[in-house]
Amino acid sequence: QVQLVESGGGLVQPGGSLRLSCTTSISYFIIRAMGWYRQTAGNQRELVATIPRGGSPNYADSVKGRFTITRDSAKNTVDLQMNSLKPEDTAVYYCNVWTAKNYWGQGTQVTVSS
Repeated sequence: QVQLVESGGGLVQPGGSLRLSCTTSISYFIIRAMGWYRQTAGNQRELVATIPRGGSPNYADSVKGRFTITRDSAKNTVDLQMNSLKPEDTAVYYCNVWTAKNYWGQGTQVTVSS
């Protein structure tokens, strides 16, 4: 059974940092890309950052310069380091793994508030 397990969400003040982590049971050899998306109530899920196998990271304009996505192929994990967080970053964040299909984690809440 395919599993994506996320961790690291929580409450942080504006300007603070959080690190999200996602571990997957999907074989490294069939993964084409890993990434993070986010969603707020009433809105569509949107791309935050992705990192393709053997390629360079891709970021949403709203997070460039603040967020960094990294992938550890040996551990089969993808992390999202989020710095200089803003209230508008508040959302449920979802880990994504793309093979020939899309797989999603259960989501982790990130709340940026004073």
